[in-house]
Amino acid sequence: MSGDEHTSAERADARVGGADAVENVAADCETVHFSVGDRVEAVATVTMSRPDARNALNGQLRAELKDVFAAIEDSDVRVVVLTGADEAKAFVAGADVRELRERTALEQREASKRPRVYEVVDDLRQPVIARLNGHALGGGCELATACDVRIAHERATLGQPEITLGIMPGGGGTQRLPRLVGEGQAMRLILSGELIDAAEAREIGLVDVVCESDEELDEEVYGLAESMASNSPVALEFAKAAVKAGSRMDIESGIEYEAELFAQLFATADKNEGIDAFLEDREPEWQGR
Repeated sequence: MSGDEHTSAERADARVGGADAVENVAADCETVHFSVGDRVEAVATVTMSRPDARNALNGQLRAELKDVFAAIEDSDVRVVVLTGADEAKAFVAGADVRELRERTALEQREASKRPRVYEVVDDLRQPVIARLNGHALGGGCELATACDVRIAHERATLGQPEITLGIMPGGGGTQRLPRLVGEGQAMRLILSGELIDAAEAREIGLVDVVCESDEELDEEVYGLAESMASNSPVALEFAKAAVKAGSRMDIESGIEYEAELFAQLFATADKNEGIDAFLEDREPEWQGR
C-alpha cells in the first residue's frame, strides 16, 4: 500500500528503527527535511529546501545532507528518495556560485576533503533514488549521478555548466558521468557546458525514466521504492555494493567480489526466510539479518 491510502495508524506502524534519531537530526536542519513511511513503509524521503536559491548547494546544505544521511545509514530505513522542495522548482540548480567566488585554492582543497556529500550518498548502504523534480545542474547533476537511480520530470534540465565559469566539475562529475553515458557524451557535456532536457538525458542514459506530470513522477519513484523495500535489507545492501564495485574493479575482481557477497548471504536468516516463503507460497517476513 502506498500514497494517500495509508491511514494514520498505518503510518505509525510504518515507522522503522532509528527513524526518531534521523528526525532529531533533521529537526536541527534548516535546509533539509526528512520523513519516513508517509508513502511507502520503510522508505524515507529527504527533501532539499533552499527555495530562494533554487536549492543551490552551499556549505550549509551539504553539511546538513551529510548529517541526515549519516543518521539514515544507522537506521532501518530500506530505501531513500532524494528530491527538491516543490517551491524551489529544482532538484539542485548548481553550486552556490557566490560562495565559490570567494574561495582560494587552499580553501577549496579543504572543502574537497572526503567524504563529501557525493561520496556519502554514493556509499550509503541503502539504495537512493533521485526524484528529479526540476533542474539538476553542476553539483546538482553530480549529486544525481551519485544516486543509484534517476527518475525525472520532463521539465528537468541536466548538465555540467562549470566550464562556462572557468572551472570544471569537482564533485565527481568527470568520473561518474562517463560511467553512465560513455566518455564521448560526457566530454560533450563537460567541455561545452551544454544543458540537456530530460528526454535527451534519458536517451543517453543519464536519466532512467522520464515522467510527464508530478503524479506520474511520484507513482514511478515510490512504486520503484516500494518494489525495492519489499526485499531483504541485507540482500539490498549487498546487491548494491556488488553493482557499485563493477565500476571500481576489473571484471575478474568484480566477479570474485560478487561471489563472496553471494556466499555471505547464505549465513543470513533472510536467505532461509526468502527461500522458505517461496516454497510455502507466502510473503517473506524479513529480519534484516
